[in-house]
Amino acid sequence: MNKYSKHPDAIAKLTPEQYRVTQQSGTERPGTGEYLDNKQPGIYVDIVSGEPLFASSDKFESGCGWPSFTRPIEPANVNELRDGSHGMIRTEVRSAHGDSHLGHVFPDGPRDRGGLRYCINSASLRFIRRDDMLAEGYGDYLDQVEDVR
Repeated sequence: MNKYSKHPDAIAKLTPEQYRVTQQSGTERPGTGEYLDNKQPGIYVDIVSGEPLFASSDKFESGCGWPSFTRPIEPANVNELRDGSHGMIRTEVRSAHGDSHLGHVFPDGPRDRGGLRYCINSASLRFIRRDDMLAEGYGDYLDQVEDVR
C-alpha cells in the first residue's frame, strides 16, 4: 500500500457534505465551497487520501461557482472518467489513490494556460498553506507554489 490510499478512518471523519461529494459523487451548491475565494499560496490535497491534487498557482477565477484549476499538480493522482449522468456527457475527475469524486474537467479554461478548467468541489479538498507544506510532508511541491497573482 502506498502512502496515499483510501483510509476507512479518514472516511469516518468526513462531514456529511464531504462524504456525499467524495463517496457518492455529489456536487456542492455553486458559490458555497470553502475554497472558492481562497487566494493563499499552497496546495490542495485529497480530503481522504492526502494525495497532492492542485496548486494555488494553477487556480483561477472562472466564475462557475466552484474552485477552478488549469491542471493537476501531479497528473498521475487525477483520473478522468466518462460521466453520462444528468443527460449530458462530461469528464469526471477522481483522485487516483483515494478514489474520491473531485468534480469535472471542461475544455473552456484559459487558452494561454492549456485550455482546461478543472471544476472541483471544495468538499473533496484539504488546503495546506505554503508555510505548512514542509511540516506536513509536501516539501517536494514547494517549487510549484508561488504567490497567487
